[in-house]
Amino acid sequence: MALTTSPPAETGADRSVAPAVATDAAGLGRFRASAFVVPALALIGVFLVYPALWTLYLGLTNYRLTGVAAARPQVVGLDNYTHALSDPEFLSSLWLTLLYVLGSAVIGQSVLGFVLAWTMRSVPRVVRTVVESLVMLAWILPGSVVAFLWIALLDRDSGTLNALLGTPGMAWLLEYPMLSIIVFNTWRGTAFSMLLFSAALNAVPPSQLETARMAGASGWQQLRDVVFPHIRGHVLTNLLLISLWTFNDFAPYLITAGGPNGRSEILPVFVYQTAIFDGQLGFGSAISLIMLLINLVIAVIYLRLLRERRT
Repeated sequence: MALTTSPPAETGADRSVAPAVATDAAGLGRFRASAFVVPALALIGVFLVYPALWTLYLGLTNYRLTGVAAARPQVVGLDNYTHALSDPEFLSSLWLTLLYVLGSAVIGQSVLGFVLAWTMRSVPRVVRTVVESLVMLAWILPGSVVAFLWIALLDRDSGTLNALLGTPGMAWLLEYPMLSIIVFNTWRGTAFSMLLFSAALNAVPPSQLETARMAGASGWQQLRDVVFPHIRGHVLTNLLLISLWTFNDFAPYLITAGGPNGRSEILPVFVYQTAIFDGQLGFGSAISLIMLLINLVIAVIYLRLLRERRT
């Protein structure tokens, strides 16, 4: 004869304990759990939220580093923003920044990083290790060191590039300032794209590439029909990150200082010159907020493309 047992009846005490356990799995209690979060929130508030709100306030005033406006700044509303959007120097700097992002990030770092990642798949391990180490070295060196190396390379009188090309006296930083900082940033930041694309290419099924190769597909057809559909999300993620980093990059100042005559004065350098050298903190803060809005637009565009890819 089979014996049947029924589960013990749940008492009121058990029912009251269950929700408490579910809401506090660590057993710390809300007060003690909050105590672990408060220091991080305090740091975020002091170093992120407060400076952001202070910059927003300054953008609405005529605050300056010196003079009467430094002691008694006045609220000017949106005058700084309207002045920036109609300022030829700001518009020129914005155009140079977009060229800088397009040339050094979207085209330079992304394309060169993919080419290196794709090429390193079929070379001996020793060669791959050496190349990756050299590319990584350019990425991890401090910006001041990299800038010194490029000034030594492009110097008019004793530059290494002029010695190699036999073009003494060629002032690359004066004749081609934008091209110089685009190549400089491409060389400096390619490592990130190379690493990301290397990881993405390792996830492409080799069987699909072999099938395409046996079907007579050329190298370009393999990239277009097999590789790119698998790594499209990685491409967009890479473009999003390096575009935002490059848009806010200040390192070119160490090479050209925005010159000559503002021909390489991208927005981060323009803000620095306006807020620090000219002392117009209110106007510089307004330009900083405009830069933030442009960054948000760029991020939204890439995120929508990523969402369309997933759907």
